[in-house]
Amino acid sequence: SLRLDPHIVRLVRDLAAAGKPVAAICHGPSVLISADVLRGRRATSYIAVRDDVRNAGADWVDEPVVVDGPIITSRVPDDLPQFAGALLAALQ
Repeated sequence: SLRLDPHIVRLVRDLAAAGKPVAAICHGPSVLISADVLRGRRATSYIAVRDDVRNAGADWVDEPVVVDGPIITSRVPDDLPQFAGALLAALQ
């Protein structure tokens, strides 16, 4: 799992701290949780990760895509059009 790789966790933490886009969909926010970058932010995820996102200090919302600062999250593959649009906008 990516969340267990200290290099990935540090990369995510550093990117978020630098204001660079960090995007996660479905169970991907588990990496954001391990990097401790969700505290005080709004985020979404697959429903099974909802409690973990909340316990990490985020305001979990049931929306197709959530952009909070550099953090972009989505729930499920059906949300990919909105997710991709938000990520592309953040990269411009």
